[in-house]
Amino acid sequence: INDFMKQGNQSESSLKRKMGLDRISNLPSDVIGQILSSLPIKEAVKTSVLSSKWRFNSAMIPHLVFDYFSTSDRTFIESIVDQVLVLHVGSIHTFRLSHPDIVATSAIDHWIRHLSRNAIKELVLEILEGDTYKIPSCLFSYQYLVHLELYNCLLKPPSTFKGFGRLKVLCLDLVTVAQDVLDNLIVCCPLLERLTLTKCDGFNILKIDAPSLKFFEFDGSLEHVSIMNTLNLAEVCINLVGDDLTWTRTLSSSHLVNFLAHLLHIRRLTVQTEFLAYLADGNLPVKLPEPYMYLNFLSMSISFHISKEAFDEDQPVEEEVNSWLDDNQDCLWTRLRLVQITNISGIKAELDFIEFLHSSSPVLEKMAVKPASDECSSDLLKNMIRFRHASAHCEIIYLDP
Repeated sequence: INDFMKQGNQSESSLKRKMGLDRISNLPSDVIGQILSSLPIKEAVKTSVLSSKWRFNSAMIPHLVFDYFSTSDRTFIESIVDQVLVLHVGSIHTFRLSHPDIVATSAIDHWIRHLSRNAIKELVLEILEGDTYKIPSCLFSYQYLVHLELYNCLLKPPSTFKGFGRLKVLCLDLVTVAQDVLDNLIVCCPLLERLTLTKCDGFNILKIDAPSLKFFEFDGSLEHVSIMNTLNLAEVCINLVGDDLTWTRTLSSSHLVNFLAHLLHIRRLTVQTEFLAYLADGNLPVKLPEPYMYLNFLSMSISFHISKEAFDEDQPVEEEVNSWLDDNQDCLWTRLRLVQITNISGIKAELDFIEFLHSSSPVLEKMAVKPASDECSSDLLKNMIRFRHASAHCEIIYLDP
């Protein structure tokens, strides 16, 4: 009897060990699908040989991401995508295609038509090489779409297009889109929360009417920009560049100031050098009509070597800007607590700006400074020690170049 009971205990222990080693197989199918979706397609398909239970798991992955292949053979890559889509069963919620060897071909048209039979929620198409890819009209029937990213594409919806009713994220990079199409697209996406427009063409006026918008990023050239119904907009990143890589600007500073004046609830603002050049090219008001009461993060890229006159062909390009200390004696940063300044060369305009921040920020807690090179490090440190400080408890952090 003892031997029998001993054998029984051993069998039970062996069974428990086997079950413990295969806990993943016993997970719910939707959880397994999420796990497989986190793997590269090639690795996910390999799991089909683990056991009969896993044979069809990879064919039910709801999230298909094609961003890596061990070959650059375009025909072979297209055949892999074809095979995955043909053998797939169940719903496809995500389709991401981002590979340097993918170019605009009829194969992509076929994939988009195939996906139109699914309740696709996220679509990412990055055509990194070759001609601009014209989006087929069937894509505009994706009524469950929540996230859309397009790169190097032509966006021309049919006249019957009424918008994406569920879309929350729209990212267009190197996309050609007509003025009326863009205006209608933004208006007809009432749930849009994140909008990114990078180096797009086909329009020169930007009209944003998006009551749900929380994040907006723009990089490119414009003639006019207007914004309305954006009380939820909390973060803006903007970089305005001139046409044909010149400093010829078409957007007036007054239009830009009007745009800034409508960012009443902005919390994070990031602007690049060209943006500030636009502002400097005109008669600016002393301050905005309404202060930014909610702003808690500001990132600016400033070229201290270039003044607004430097953008005139008859003016030198190495003229320093006026002293911040002279022009802003009455300015106080009453809420500024953290500052980080990088790539400092040590010229007078930069040092004046740093001293201005020190002398105008009574609650400043920490300032991190990083010089551009070792050559200017010692002089920069000596100058900073001599600055007058409005805050008695500010910590200076000196970063190596």
